[in-house]
Amino acid sequence: MDLFTDEYFMKEALKEAQKALAKDEIPIGAVIVSNNQIIARAHNLTQTLNDVTAHAEMQAITSAANSIGGKYLINCSLYVTLEPCIMCAGALYWSQITKIVYGASDNKKGYTTINSGILHPKTQVIKGILENECSNIIIDFFKKKR
Repeated sequence: MDLFTDEYFMKEALKEAQKALAKDEIPIGAVIVSNNQIIARAHNLTQTLNDVTAHAEMQAITSAANSIGGKYLINCSLYVTLEPCIMCAGALYWSQITKIVYGASDNKKGYTTINSGILHPKTQVIKGILENECSNIIIDFFKKKR
C-alpha cells in the first residue's frame, strides 16, 4: 500500500488551508510534491500581504522554484484545495508543472469556467480529491463572513 496517495497530499494542503483560516484569509492551501517529498507549502496570503496575486498556488510555485533551484516544475505535482483561477493556471502553465490535483471546483472563478485548455498540454489534472472537506472549509468561512 502506497502511503503517498493523492488523498495524503491533499490532507497536507488542507493543513495549509487551516493556517490561512487562522489568519482570517480565504482558506485555500497548497503543497507541491516532487518524488513523494513536499518541497513547498503555502496558503492564501492576499490579506496579510495586501497583494491580490498572493494566492496559495502562486506562493507555492515561488517556494518550489526556490527549493529546486529552477523555474520549471517538471516532475512536480501541485495539490490545492480549490480549483486554480485563471491567473494561477497561467502561472502553472509557465511552470510546466506535471500534475495538478485539486479538491473543490470553483464554478465562479476557476480556470475551467473560461478555458480549460489554459494549462500546459503535458499537465495532468485530477479533480475532486477530498472535495467535501475542501469545499466545506471555504463555505463555512464565507458563511461566517455574511
